[in-house]
Amino acid sequence: MKMKKIIVKIATVVIVLGLVGGIIYWKSLPEEDVSIETVYTEEYQNNVADELESKKSLNDYDEDHMLIEYNPFKTNTLSLYVYFNTEEATKVSYTVKAPETDYEDFSANVDGSYRTEHEFQVLGLIPGTLNEVEFAIEDEDGNTITRTYEYTTSSLLGNEDVQLEEMNSTVDSVDIGNGLFAFMGNDSDEQDFMYYYDEDGVIRGEIPILGYRSHRLLFQDDLMYFSVAESKMVAMNGLGQIVKTYDLGQYELHHDYVFDNDGNILILASDTESDTVEDRIVLLDVETGKVSEVLDLEDLFGSYKDITSHDEDEDWDWMHINTLQWLEDGSVILSSRETSTIIKINDLETNPSIDYLIGEESFWSDTEYADYLLMPTSEFSNTGGQHSVTYMRDDSLEDGQYYLYLFNNNYGVSTTRSDYDWTQIEGIETKLATEGDTEIDSVSYFYQYLVDENEGTYSLVQSFEIPYSGIVSSVQRVDDYIITDSGMQGVLGIYDAQGNLLKQYKSMLNKKYIYRIYYYDFDGFYFNI
Repeated sequence: MKMKKIIVKIATVVIVLGLVGGIIYWKSLPEEDVSIETVYTEEYQNNVADELESKKSLNDYDEDHMLIEYNPFKTNTLSLYVYFNTEEATKVSYTVKAPETDYEDFSANVDGSYRTEHEFQVLGLIPGTLNEVEFAIEDEDGNTITRTYEYTTSSLLGNEDVQLEEMNSTVDSVDIGNGLFAFMGNDSDEQDFMYYYDEDGVIRGEIPILGYRSHRLLFQDDLMYFSVAESKMVAMNGLGQIVKTYDLGQYELHHDYVFDNDGNILILASDTESDTVEDRIVLLDVETGKVSEVLDLEDLFGSYKDITSHDEDEDWDWMHINTLQWLEDGSVILSSRETSTIIKINDLETNPSIDYLIGEESFWSDTEYADYLLMPTSEFSNTGGQHSVTYMRDDSLEDGQYYLYLFNNNYGVSTTRSDYDWTQIEGIETKLATEGDTEIDSVSYFYQYLVDENEGTYSLVQSFEIPYSGIVSSVQRVDDYIITDSGMQGVLGIYDAQGNLLKQYKSMLNKKYIYRIYYYDFDGFYFNI
């Protein structure tokens, strides 16, 4: 596990007495040094929560005297904790302004209903400058008062961009919603983070983690679950408090995780006591923290594994599963980068069996698994090392039909199948980048398949070019938008539903890539949409 002795420097704050022109001014106290290992312990988090509860009991906090603490749980360097009461039932929204900069304002609704007690986290502070946070407090008759607070932030802990570089955009702005893009996996030798960016490419959250990377965010029962190290997951509440930590023991997670029907988390994993990697699925019981193995892919693909090979001093990465999608009937859809194949497994948690494969016929032709292949309805190049395969239902389709969309990296390689020649597939790239890495003239693709299990077929119903990324990357449909992460170039793309480019941003890379970018509205967690 990659563990670092990182010190998180966070400034605590106090209110300077006096309300002047509707603004309360703030003053930073000396910084407090807390290691990131300490931050991610339930003991530390519970102590902070207890301190906040004590402070809440000391005064009658109202709209003119709010309890406001800068990032008390040390889990978002661009946030404030806020607590106060109102005599009448009200709902609250806020707007973050950075008047000494050119950045656009950031606004969010806090309450989904009218209430008298208000406790929430403000996101979106701009680092290294004066921030004005204007709170709008509205009663049930529509009367609104505002209160403005000022706070000057320190610089970011990391070296990520405050403003992403805008590239080949065709519109001035997009309106996906009031959510944020979560950037995951800009791996660093110094400190690892997850970042939030808004639709204008401005940073609105910096979440330090223990190491490795987060892979996606899961929401359940007012908690957000995500990974913070190779063998550690956490659950965070909307105030930024880590309320649960989970150790996966001998298993190291990778690439993806998802809730099952019981609210437990299925995780793609490697068994550190095995000579193979990235070929297991484990289940994390979120109540007890117990970890159990539910699938070793060798049990289903043993004869295929037997024809693979590897160097003794390297990991035996014979499947390299990078996506996990749970279907309500208990089946799962997996993406195997090493075989460039999509795999559906039935009855994962009870009696797993292979349902079908979607992949290049010639790759599987001399194996016992060829009969599991769905047949394409037309001629097109199959995927090369695809990522972020996503199951999408459509009520207009018949039972047994559904869509799968994905990031087709268009990179054909199998390090454990040296006998297979990927160059026989027309249009597929066989090198990670072009010679010299100065200009990348290859392309990746957004692909969407229509799968028909009744007929045993799949059809390519949508495809368009996106910037090339041989490995990693992600794609996501959000309403009428398609979000792509060409990870090796650090390029975020926002397209319309037809695949026309609207906005494109480039992020600074610490090492090699931005692993995943997913958009979340955070409705009912940070915000109320």
